[in-house]
Amino acid sequence: MNDVFYLTDDQRMIRDLARKVAREKIAPNAAEYDEAESYPEKSMRALVDSGLFGIWVPEEFGGTNMGCLALSLVAEELGWACAGTTTNFGAHPLGGLPILLAGTAEQKKKYLPRLAAGELMAAYSLSEPGSGSDAASLRTTAVRKGDHYVLNGSKQWCSHGDHADVLTVFATVDAKKRAKGITAFLIEKGMPGFSVGKKERKMGIRCSPTVALHFTDCPVPVEQRLGEEGEGFKIAMQTLDITRPMTGAMGVGIGQAALDAAVAYAKERQQFGQPIAAFQGIQFMLADMAMQVHAARLMVHHAARQVDLGIRGNTYEASMAKCWAGDAAMKVTTDAVQIFGGYGYTRDYPVERYMRDAKIMQIYEGTNQIQRMVIARELLGAQ
Repeated sequence: MNDVFYLTDDQRMIRDLARKVAREKIAPNAAEYDEAESYPEKSMRALVDSGLFGIWVPEEFGGTNMGCLALSLVAEELGWACAGTTTNFGAHPLGGLPILLAGTAEQKKKYLPRLAAGELMAAYSLSEPGSGSDAASLRTTAVRKGDHYVLNGSKQWCSHGDHADVLTVFATVDAKKRAKGITAFLIEKGMPGFSVGKKERKMGIRCSPTVALHFTDCPVPVEQRLGEEGEGFKIAMQTLDITRPMTGAMGVGIGQAALDAAVAYAKERQQFGQPIAAFQGIQFMLADMAMQVHAARLMVHHAARQVDLGIRGNTYEASMAKCWAGDAAMKVTTDAVQIFGGYGYTRDYPVERYMRDAKIMQIYEGTNQIQRMVIARELLGAQ
């Protein structure tokens, strides 16, 4: 992507750093990690060593405070190289931003500097086996007993949960209150009564562990509560308003990788005595793919800049960016496989991996059907 007029020198610098790390340290190992469904240790270490883990953390806590647009620029570059590694990377601000949004001074001091340095990893756990899109119906309970809460229940679909040192976990103090009963807690690895469960075997992002979490009479000190009782759902949604542009940016990166691969292949693949790029049918496919990716990128950047400008109520734009970019990634990667033909369906080329990885962009951090409901609600509410 060419430089765009609204990026600052610092934002271009962090994008270029992420691009260098992505293409030199992450992309070469992506297929291997995907095939083995193994954790990308080398890739994650490269990200920690590059200092990219602290870009969302304020300077007073050891970060670089570069904001949501910078985070999205990094996510796009990493998504181009390996969506699984990018999911691991994205779980960090997803789990850590609630501390920034709602944490006490002590909680921020305790966790944020070590999160910025990559000494600790964070994760976020809202979904449960029976409550995905209907997050307000979660059933993990938190019962106050003096100076601690006792948590019981199971969580599902926790990205990077088995590698996280601290997890933002949402439980209810009163299920009858639905959203108004949900409360956020900071759970540390090794707490009594807390265990990591099944690791899912997935279609895509296979080097990113997706796990269940279990709580059995797990005592959690009151000082590990984030915000007040009943504020958890608000904290969860405020966090997603910030991270959904980042998720959309990952979709942009996957789509750009597929487009790059399709363009290169169309130029070299010969049929009927000429490159297939000479055929109008292929040209129109490539043009449509390019427009999808470019539009997604601009929507992501717009939503991310709103966060950086301190504009509250960016739910509408964040949901549109995540939804459009996820759909675009799926469409573009599917078309890339088609352009490659039979070769695209094999694991000899990366486009089949891009297509498998793209599918999750339409599902996690709120399905794209939920995003459309959110967008419609915002539209109708405005009337």
